[in-house]
Amino acid sequence: MTASTLEMALTYEHARIRELAEPAHHPDAAHPEHRHQTDWFYAIAAQHLAAAEDVLLPHVSRLPDGSDLVTRYVGNAKELERSLRFLKGRQYGDSRFLHLHHDELWQQIDRLLSEHEMIETTYSRQISEQLDDPHVNTLTEDLLEAEEAAPTRAHPSSPHTGMAGRLAHRMWRMADTAWDSAEGRVVPTKYHAHPKRDSALSHYLYGTPMPQEDEPH
Repeated sequence: MTASTLEMALTYEHARIRELAEPAHHPDAAHPEHRHQTDWFYAIAAQHLAAAEDVLLPHVSRLPDGSDLVTRYVGNAKELERSLRFLKGRQYGDSRFLHLHHDELWQQIDRLLSEHEMIETTYSRQISEQLDDPHVNTLTEDLLEAEEAAPTRAHPSSPHTGMAGRLAHRMWRMADTAWDSAEGRVVPTKYHAHPKRDSALSHYLYGTPMPQEDEPH
């Protein structure tokens, strides 16, 4: 069976998040000159989680045993968000998190990312089996667009689902933008500058022309 656009998009998103996480694994990533690497990974991961909760979970809830599936997703997301906050706090010298060991923290994040990827892969396949292709394509576009307006920080204690979750994400996006600016934190502002937004997949989904590479001189 051919993968749907939603399955393709999520597979690509997972790969890009992992790609961003790779340099952040290095112990030197906590140094001020390298913090942007972790900032970028953290922001993209947080935005992906919030967007998926807003766009995908309403469809997941309509699947068989949908309530249990949503509970499982949110449980993983909250744990991952807490770990991301620990990572950010440790990187910026928050005394509450300095006792955490770098490698152990990343082992936790990697485990939760693997679980997250497995959950989304399963859910996206089930959703794609329930909807026709045009609706799946629309859902995929909605997900990618929602990421651009999602919070750039993790908020594990805030509502994650329903209207309360969507409102919380909107409010946190405004607050996060203000704090990111105040801290001089490097976060994505124009997604087309990042490979996950300037990719063959995104051009395929949106029907935009692929850019032509410069001719060699």
